[in-house]
Amino acid sequence: MAQKLTPFARRRRRVRTALRAKGGLKPRLSIHRTSKHIYAQVIDDEQGVTVAAASSLEADEKAKGGSTVSAASEVGKRVAERAKQAGVARVVFDRGGFIFHGRVKALADAAREGGLEF
Repeated sequence: MAQKLTPFARRRRRVRTALRAKGGLKPRLSIHRTSKHIYAQVIDDEQGVTVAAASSLEADEKAKGGSTVSAASEVGKRVAERAKQAGVARVVFDRGGFIFHGRVKALADAAREGGLEF
């Protein structure tokens, strides 16, 4: 018998299904948020490689604290800069099962300001 999915798992499945339908061949900007840190990576699913990544665990960011909106904004700017250096300008935003609010929204807005289009 199949196990019942948690609300988070159902949201994640729904978001990823919509991304596959609408995203086409664009890389995806995948977000993961924990209670202490936030992570972002640009993934090329065609080749199965991570093009660019950033997190609040990086040395200069870790000293500031990783569970704040300002830290999420810095991660968004950093991942956008690294993606642009790798030649990626357009992505699909994959929020996973996380609600688009607070730190996730701050990261997305900062990535847009940094030059990523989604």
